[in-house]
Amino acid sequence: MVVGELTSEDVDHLFHALSDATRRDILRRCGTGEPSVSRLADVYPMSFAAVQKHVAVLERAGLVTKERRGREQLVRTAPHAVSRARSVLDELETAWRARVDRMAGLLADDPLAR
Repeated sequence: MVVGELTSEDVDHLFHALSDATRRDILRRCGTGEPSVSRLADVYPMSFAAVQKHVAVLERAGLVTKERRGREQLVRTAPHAVSRARSVLDELETAWRARVDRMAGLLADDPLAR
């Protein structure tokens, strides 16, 4: 399945990244600023390495980018990151609505369905 310029693998990475509550929270925090990975690690009850892994999953999905500034790695939401997920969902919704409409039409034409 190719959605826009996203491959099936891209879509898998995107929704895998969004499937975890911690990663969604990191994404939300990065939308309001550019926290460092170490600052993010202070927020969660997990190790620094675990937060780094969450950030790496978000980065692989194209939802965040990291920039090294001195000794810190700043994390920011990638431009249009969430709109990519929305466009994938919109495309899926369009496909399913078309299927439902076709089924409704078939049922309307079927004398046994009345």
